[in-house]
Amino acid sequence: MPKPSGSQGRRASRPAAAAPDGGQPPLPDPGKPAGTDLLPRIRHIVVLMMENHSYDNYLGMLAGRGDGLALGPDGTPDMANARLNGDPVPMRHAPGPVQEKYSPTQSWHASHLQWDGGRCDGFVRSVQVTEPKGDPAQPMNYWLEADLPFYYGLARTYPVCDRWFCSCLGPTFPNRRFLIAGTAHGLIDDLPFCMVDYPPAGTVFDLLDRYGISWVNYHNVSPVKILLTRLLGKPGLVAARRLASVGRWLPPVVNAVKGNKSFTADLYPLGLLSCLRHLRTAQRFFTDADNGTLPAFSIVDPDFGSFSEENPQDIRRGESFAAEVIRRVMHGKGWAHTLLIWLYDEHGGYYDHVPPPAAPPPDDIEGRSVLYMPAWLRALLRPFFGTYIAEIEACDAGPRGYDRYGFRVPAVIVSPYARPGYVCSEVLDHTSVLRLIEEKWNLPPLTRRDAAAATPLAAVDLDGPPAFLEPPELPAPSLAWGSW
Repeated sequence: MPKPSGSQGRRASRPAAAAPDGGQPPLPDPGKPAGTDLLPRIRHIVVLMMENHSYDNYLGMLAGRGDGLALGPDGTPDMANARLNGDPVPMRHAPGPVQEKYSPTQSWHASHLQWDGGRCDGFVRSVQVTEPKGDPAQPMNYWLEADLPFYYGLARTYPVCDRWFCSCLGPTFPNRRFLIAGTAHGLIDDLPFCMVDYPPAGTVFDLLDRYGISWVNYHNVSPVKILLTRLLGKPGLVAARRLASVGRWLPPVVNAVKGNKSFTADLYPLGLLSCLRHLRTAQRFFTDADNGTLPAFSIVDPDFGSFSEENPQDIRRGESFAAEVIRRVMHGKGWAHTLLIWLYDEHGGYYDHVPPPAAPPPDDIEGRSVLYMPAWLRALLRPFFGTYIAEIEACDAGPRGYDRYGFRVPAVIVSPYARPGYVCSEVLDHTSVLRLIEEKWNLPPLTRRDAAAATPLAAVDLDGPPAFLEPPELPAPSLAWGSW
C-alpha cells in the first residue's frame, strides 16, 4: 500500500493532545494565531454524508482494496450470524435494491447487541429482540458492483478509508451530532425531546463563524417550513422543542416525530439568523459547485425521506444523488482546490466484521433517553402504554457511555490531491472531519474526542502536483439523477 509523504500529510495526521482540565485547548500550530490557514491548497471542504450502511454491506466485495469480506471456496462471503435459537444466517447478496421497512435496525440497544463484546455476532438477534416485525436475515445482506457501479468505481479510483467508524454505537442523530460538535451530548436515539441542549464549547459552525470562515448546510427541506418553525429565533425554537417534550410519554406524539430529520446543522438548535445565512437548497449546491463558489466548509444532506439510502428506500436513488453531487464537484470551477468526503452517518444495522475499537469519551455526559423516566411515572403509565414503554426499552437500553466507536461505514476521499491506489487504514471517525477543519484553520478542539482524532489527510499529497487535476471518468450510477 502506498505510504504518504510530504510534511503537510505527516503533520496533519498526528492527533493533538487534549487540553489540561481548565486550560485553553491547544492549537494545531501554537506559533500562529487561531484562524490561520495552514493548508492553503485546499479551499473547499465538502462532506457528503448519506444514511445507514456499513462498509461490508456496500464495499465488502470490493476486490483487492480495503479490508472487506472473507470469501469461501465458492467466491461468496464465508460469514454468518445466529438466530436466538442458534440457527445460522449466512451472508447473502441482496435480492434487489429496495430495502425492508423494519429491518435491519441501528438503535442504541440493537447496535450494542450487534457488537456483543467485540464478537460482531448479534446482528440477526438484534432484529429479533428490538424489531420483531422485521426480517432478521436482512442485516446479512450485501450489494455488489453490479448493484452500485458508481460507488465501486469511486472507491476503486480514489482513496478508500477502511477504518472509518461512526462515532458511537447508535443511530443517526447522535452520530451526526458528533460530526458537528464532537459529542452527542447525551443523545442516544432519534427523538427530538432531548434536543434542547447545547454543548459547552458549541459546534463547529460557531467556531467557523467566530473566525469569519464561510460555511453552508445544503439540504432538501422546504425553506418556508424552516422559516415558519424559527420565527421566534433560537429561544422560540428551544421553547417549541420543550413544549413538544411534554408529549414524550405519549405513543402518538413519539411516532409522529421519530426519525424526523430536517438538516444536520439543526441537531443542535439553530436560530433564524443562522438559517438565513447558512442554509441553501441542494439545487443551489449544484450551482455553487459549477461556478466554483462553494463556501470554505459545506455539508450536503440528501432528502432523508426519498434518497438518503435509509431503509426502506431504493438504494439506487441515493447513489444517483451522490453521483451527481460528486460529478458536479469534480467538473466545477473550484475542483482544483477541493476535498470532498463521501461517507455515511452510521451502519444502519447491516453486518460488519471489524469490531469497533475503544474511543476517547468526548466529555463526562452519560446517555439519556425517555427510557429514564421516574419509576413512579413508569408504573403509572405501564397499564395504559405498556407496549410503547417496552418498545422504547428495546431501542434505548444498554450502556450509557460514549467510550467506543460505532461500526465501520463506507468512506472515500475525493480530491485532485488524492493519492492514487491508496487505502487509508488509520482509525477515523466523524470527529476526524472536525480535526481536519481544525488542522486547516488552526482552530482549537471542541471536545476530547476531536482533540484525539486523526485526520484523513494521509490520503492526499499536498506537496506534489495533483494526480487528479483532470477528473477521471467514473461509472454511471444504476439510475441517472432525476430519472425516477
